[in-house]
Amino acid sequence: MIHHRWSRVLHDGATLHADVRLPEGPAPHSAVLLFHGFKGFKDWGFFPWLAERLVEAGLATVVPNFSCNGIGEGGTEFTDLEGFARNTFTREQEEIALLMEALRTGEMLPEAPSRIGMFGHSRGGGQAILAAERHAADALVTWAAVSTFHRWSPEDVARWRQDGKIHVVNQRTGQALPLNLSLLDDLETHAPALDIVQAAQAIQSPWLLVHGSDDSVVALTEAERLAEANARVHTLFLANAGHTMGATHPMTEVPPALAAAAAATITHLRDTLYPVG
Repeated sequence: MIHHRWSRVLHDGATLHADVRLPEGPAPHSAVLLFHGFKGFKDWGFFPWLAERLVEAGLATVVPNFSCNGIGEGGTEFTDLEGFARNTFTREQEEIALLMEALRTGEMLPEAPSRIGMFGHSRGGGQAILAAERHAADALVTWAAVSTFHRWSPEDVARWRQDGKIHVVNQRTGQALPLNLSLLDDLETHAPALDIVQAAQAIQSPWLLVHGSDDSVVALTEAERLAEANARVHTLFLANAGHTMGATHPMTEVPPALAAAAAATITHLRDTLYPVG
């Protein structure tokens, strides 16, 4: 396996980083973009492990840190709280577009991949649905994907607007992470463009939707709503599985639910992204 870091400095000085992993052997390789969710990052839990399993299956992988996900340079802790506060959904879509451009022009890989798949977990699953529809991805996998980005009650929204900021708690670290009003403004201003269910209805890509029956973060009803929106989606509902398929950070073992989700994911992506010609 060949592993290198790709980076691009953005217009506001923030940097978009991605880990690029390639199988041994001649190019071109089909590629998969893997998107982390809210309070997630490219090195969290199962992401490196899953990327390596996909490489073993013959697929190149690109795992980015969205530039304002709050993780400091080369780290695994939330040290860039100012960046976290100013992140928006639209910004993440713009960064996905940059990643797609870098893939399709051959900037990231020895040769531009002829087929590109997308994977997303949680909020990253919602972003993957939007991006797969916009960029005509050749395959899509979502784990525990949200069906809407709007996760706040009317009372939360009113307090947010009054204070100009709201905080969310990172359960892993106990940190209170700030969100500026710009996130809420982005969600309301660009509501049609950020409508995940509407995008799901238009998805033409082969799509595998995975969700745990015991997900306490993104309810199973959200997965059912997405599945109802697209008759072509293949679903895998895992009994007794939670939001991360049993994975923790750092990941010290492979729980059965994670192994099952990964096996189905690898099969789906390998079958839909090959042959590369």
